[in-house]
Amino acid sequence: MKSGTESKMSLPVVVIGVDIGKEVFHLVGFAADGKITLRRRIRRLGLKDAFEKLPPCIVAMEACLSAHFVSRTLRALGHEPRIVPAIYVKPFVKGQKNDCNDAEAIAEAGLRPNLRFVQEKSQDQLDLQACHRVRSRLVSRRTATINQIRAFLIEQGIAVRAGPRALRKSLFPILENRKDEISPRMAKLIRGLYDDWCCLDERIETITGEIEILSRSEAKCRQLMSVPGVGPLISTAMVAAIGSGEAFEPGRDFAAWLGLVPRQYSTGGRSILGRISKRGSKYLPSADLDDELPPHCAHPRRRRGLGSLRGSLRL
Repeated sequence: MKSGTESKMSLPVVVIGVDIGKEVFHLVGFAADGKITLRRRIRRLGLKDAFEKLPPCIVAMEACLSAHFVSRTLRALGHEPRIVPAIYVKPFVKGQKNDCNDAEAIAEAGLRPNLRFVQEKSQDQLDLQACHRVRSRLVSRRTATINQIRAFLIEQGIAVRAGPRALRKSLFPILENRKDEISPRMAKLIRGLYDDWCCLDERIETITGEIEILSRSEAKCRQLMSVPGVGPLISTAMVAAIGSGEAFEPGRDFAAWLGLVPRQYSTGGRSILGRISKRGSKYLPSADLDDELPPHCAHPRRRRGLGSLRGSLRL
């Protein structure tokens, strides 16, 4: 006679939940009757071999760093991958948190018919996203460097007008004309920070130039740049984030994803709306992309609604 484990393994698997780790993946599979028929722990390098031996089925995974790579790999093997946002997985976790319970919760969430899944990103989208993340980090480092220069000057009793242009223009005259107030060691440190500032400017210009080249070669980016106020940075950031925009039905869904909707706490038939929730993407509404907007669109109250951009994403 076959053991209970072997008989369970013989049942067809309908959905598999994958808990993705750095080196180890945990798999939990459900049959059509909702019972667990598969529990397995595999290494990352053995992912392809393990799923080649399984029949085509729904494979759910939590949205994380390597989810899109795993999704493309499983789709090539004939499976149907579904990337589930982490916030939608949490309600299905039972008991204590461990890898097997997480994989089971992911499988449960992957079967929900009304759940919105994350759209799979292509390699080109991930390349665009990487360019924007590197640029955002460099801009943050440049801002920190400028703020540190201002802090060192204000400690010497020297205040400079707001804006990086004013600081760049007046920095060396200040160091030259107020030698008696600034020690040689402090002046050397400030000059070193200015050199870091210039190096960061060069790297930001280089990565921005690469983004502009990519925007001219991508059809979706060219369509978005036909909208007034949308340039290479905004268009490539949007394509990297949402692709063709098929995940959104009306334009207001896109606005909600951007966080441009009020927080809602409605009960008892009463609609209670609060302040703007600021949920969703934090990068697209950020100040890092405001430089390319024309002056009449620069202020948040004067910008056009981004919901109208959804129609421009369709090819």
